[in-house]
Amino acid sequence: MKIGISTGCLYPMLTEDCICELLQWGFDSIEIFFNTFSELEEPYLAQLKDMLDRHGAVVRSIHPFTSSYESFLLFSAYERRFDDGVRLYEMYYRAAARLGAKKVVLHGLREDFHSALPVEEYFRRFAVLQQRAAEYGVTLLQENVNRFISNRIDFVRQMKEKIPQSAAFVCDIKQAHLGGIRPVDMVCAMGSSLKHIHINDFSADDRCVLPGCGVFDYKEFFDNVQKTGFDGDVMIEVYRFSYDKLSELRAAYDYLTAVCSEYGGEYKV
Repeated sequence: MKIGISTGCLYPMLTEDCICELLQWGFDSIEIFFNTFSELEEPYLAQLKDMLDRHGAVVRSIHPFTSSYESFLLFSAYERRFDDGVRLYEMYYRAAARLGAKKVVLHGLREDFHSALPVEEYFRRFAVLQQRAAEYGVTLLQENVNRFISNRIDFVRQMKEKIPQSAAFVCDIKQAHLGGIRPVDMVCAMGSSLKHIHINDFSADDRCVLPGCGVFDYKEFFDNVQKTGFDGDVMIEVYRFSYDKLSELRAAYDYLTAVCSEYGGEYKV
């Protein structure tokens, strides 16, 4: 288990500037949230790779900026759009492979999107996307997201049952909480298919704060994460309004390091 951080914590700062800031604060395990098409192309990717290599930093995962369009692109009743969407998402797989990242995050289908797509067809399409990701040495991860069908415990369990070879998940603490799900219950449902964690915190007044600044029970959470055999990455992912100073991000990392030190293994920013 390795602790890192998402560039999304600094949005809307330019992606390369986010990386530069995080490197200066000592972070060297990063999830990149790409924000536009040109960032998925050369020579931009070469620029990022050079910057990361010079600091000995590793990109663990990437997050598509088209997440909010996935209902329309990938999970509508219009089959041809899905075929084109698969080719579109190859851009993310290719960018991930270029930077050495092994994971790409998917939000999927919104609950309020008027799609006649049966859940079995959703799973079939995810398996197709997963197969294409594997051709680039990348794993596609289904994230639990509030107001998406992926934030239902029954959906997660069914996905594991129907496509056991393809199912792989990200657990996001704040998203589960916002959707009225105990994050620990989501972890238990994902089980051995849990591959990645977006970590954050919440309080009675704030839906998303930095780890250690809220009321979340990390001991219970990590006790259950450990039971799944988890060997993935734990990425700090909050919004820019969730903190005031960049130094607070580093303090959150130090807090998580102390919390996670009870569980053995390697903990590295």
